[in-house]
Amino acid sequence: MVSRELLTAAEVEARLLPLASWAVRDGQLHRELVFGSFDQAFGFMTAVALIAQRLDHHPAFHNVYNRVRLSLWTHDAGGLTALDFALAEAAERLVSRFQLGS
Repeated sequence: MVSRELLTAAEVEARLLPLASWAVRDGQLHRELVFGSFDQAFGFMTAVALIAQRLDHHPAFHNVYNRVRLSLWTHDAGGLTALDFALAEAAERLVSRFQLGS
């Protein structure tokens, strides 16, 4: 099971290094993506949702047409935990399955 303990600022910074497309804003992990179509954007969100359900960790999604914004933080811990980074890493692995637009 992935830890839900609050990470230190140094731990967050270290875990963020391999996630170049992600940023920490307002204490949350954020990633914005633009897909080739609404279907691809929604398919990506669905795939992330299935992983999130297995992890029992649910992101905040924002979707408008082909754009998706993900925000991750662990409510119970009051900030970022290893669980947030596990879901971000899983989402990154999914990105290549869906065609990104410009």
